[in-house]
Amino acid sequence: MSLLALRPLLARNRFSTLHLIRIAGAIPVPKQSRCYATAEKRETSLSAGSDRTDVSTDVRPLGERVKENTKTASYMGVIVLGVGVTSVLFYAIFKELFSSNSPNNIYTEALERVKDEPKVKDALGAPIKGFGEESRRGRRNHVAHTTYVRDGVQYIRMQFYVQGIRNKATVHLEKRLNDSGDYEYRYLFVQLDYYPHSTIILEDNRLQQDAMKNLPSLQSIV
Repeated sequence: MSLLALRPLLARNRFSTLHLIRIAGAIPVPKQSRCYATAEKRETSLSAGSDRTDVSTDVRPLGERVKENTKTASYMGVIVLGVGVTSVLFYAIFKELFSSNSPNNIYTEALERVKDEPKVKDALGAPIKGFGEESRRGRRNHVAHTTYVRDGVQYIRMQFYVQGIRNKATVHLEKRLNDSGDYEYRYLFVQLDYYPHSTIILEDNRLQQDAMKNLPSLQSIV
């Protein structure tokens, strides 16, 4: 085909291309800066929203919040007081049950000595059991005892009862706290409840202890 024959075809294609360029130029293209501005605005909003999460949402009046805090503090005080009282009770129970100087252990040790004494067995008849004062409900668990201090020394005095298959008797004892922190007997004896109310002495250290107590004063005189 000759160049003269192709010239009208090339001119037509050129016209079509120019027409398309014009149409494309007429369509508004969004600027890239607007996209960036929109994205930046969204990021700012999200950042502000995340910052607001640290702000307190408690909108109650100040008086109500103070009242609530006071109530919580009161509850904590009651709990602490309860724990303290419970600790004191556990300590008292532990001391009563496991301390060798507790009245309960003194009673138990003295009862065993009385039950093992041959003279008591002959007088009352074995087996022998011990008991304390009788309560209004008929129980005999309470053992009468008293503690006192004389001349700077602590003493404990106790009384309880024993009974065999034939007779009953009353046990009297007194102990003093020595320098080692342990109780030692001043006396321990059993008084029979039947006539002639004889006394069986298991231990009596009163004269010896009183003499030892008066020894320093006698040495100072000499």
